[in-house]
Amino acid sequence: MLSRRSLLVSGAAASLAGLMGTTAIAQSRTFFGIATGGTGGTYYPLGGMLAQLISNTAELPDQRLSATAETGNASVANTKLLGRHEIESAFAAADILDAAYRGVGQFEGEPISNVRAIGALYPETVQLVVRADSGIEKFEDLKGKSVSSGAPGSGQWQLLGDLIEAHGMSREDLSEDFSSFSQSVEKIKDGNLDASLITAGAPTSSVTELANGHEIRIVPLSGPAIAKLQETQPYYVNAILPAGSYNGVDHDVETLAVRAIWATHDGVSDDVIYAVTKALYENTETLGQVHPKGKEISAQTALQSVSIPVHPGAAKYYAEIGVSQ
Repeated sequence: MLSRRSLLVSGAAASLAGLMGTTAIAQSRTFFGIATGGTGGTYYPLGGMLAQLISNTAELPDQRLSATAETGNASVANTKLLGRHEIESAFAAADILDAAYRGVGQFEGEPISNVRAIGALYPETVQLVVRADSGIEKFEDLKGKSVSSGAPGSGQWQLLGDLIEAHGMSREDLSEDFSSFSQSVEKIKDGNLDASLITAGAPTSSVTELANGHEIRIVPLSGPAIAKLQETQPYYVNAILPAGSYNGVDHDVETLAVRAIWATHDGVSDDVIYAVTKALYENTETLGQVHPKGKEISAQTALQSVSIPVHPGAAKYYAEIGVSQ
């Protein structure tokens, strides 16, 4: 279980505190946790900024809302935390939340029916990262290579399996590595890993670090095999990783994306969820000043790719501003 008081501290969060200022209020506190992801992805820094923003702007009657961002193991693990009421909110990919609510895929026979949506955040870009001298130019070139797919049972692990199947391959064709984003790029640097499949908001810090010291390639994910994958996984949409996203990536790369969702469970009060929803979507400009993905968060797209029930507190806010599915 995650620590209930582990506050994420980062330079970006400190920058946000400077932008927002701090407020000392002699009130009782309501604690609100946000499960994020590993330190090399986008969930982690964005969650820290969001927690700081909520703590400084969210309003509750006679209470002070104190938000903390906590490292997590991304979509599948975060969704299970919500199912057990072990965290108030979490970031997760839209397809994982949908599967969890319906009790399919990795949640077969064990639906998480209490999960609720707060709102959509930004598209997460699927990035198949290799060194430029690896000889890997298309997905099929991974045969016989070592590939990091994240923890077994994770959404990342499932995506690699789906891509393998769509390309007419099997998991036995690869040597799988189960490292985190940060661990996998360190192994690529050292020549101990050929490729890492990373789904995160781009630019992703771990990939940026790798590209700053080594020539890299982002392998395209497009064509008939990807169209086949999308028939069974409609949450994955065509996307472009723009040229210049990383050092050495000097042309647009065709790939996939899935929207990240901020989720909660049905045991969190309507007042709290209303307050945090309002705090996020009325301060997106501030988030955009300290992280590129903050610029892509908008109340107008808050219900895109949301297939699970919306929490009543969030629904109240959307009704007030005229946003509907």
